[in-house]
Amino acid sequence: MAHFLSCRTQLRLESLEDTHIIKGEDDALSDKHGCPAYVSPEILNTTGTYSGKAADVWSLGVMLYTLLVGRYPFHDSDPSALFSKIRRGQFCIPEHISPKARCLIRSLLRREPAERLTAPEILLHPWFESVLEPGYVDSEIGTSDQIVPEYQEDCDISSFFC
Repeated sequence: MAHFLSCRTQLRLESLEDTHIIKGEDDALSDKHGCPAYVSPEILNTTGTYSGKAADVWSLGVMLYTLLVGRYPFHDSDPSALFSKIRRGQFCIPEHISPKARCLIRSLLRREPAERLTAPEILLHPWFESVLEPGYVDSEIGTSDQIVPEYQEDCDISSFFC
């Protein structure tokens, strides 16, 4: 498993041909296409419109989980079983993931779109604090890479839905 994770060092966006730029407060979308592993529960459950921003936050949570854990939070080779898992919204975060990273993932992968963090709230999350400080260097690898910072007891993260 460690070898598998060490080989995954790049994230590449394949295509932006279906991209929609959302301007203003109205982010209601009705189209339903994309990668099945990243689809949010409301897209699967709604016949009308859904919040594009909230759906993107869900997908961001799937990406963060996948980058940190090395597998999807919801996985099945059968699409209907995969969609059932996504609708339930139940997933396990391995013990080696830091408390701050766990909190952020749980704050992004909420079944209810209104309960998910917004983009500005995500950037204020404590998980980003250490890695955004000037001069932050991880002692093991010697770079200021985006790694999971250690949990600090004095940090109040109660406002981040955990």
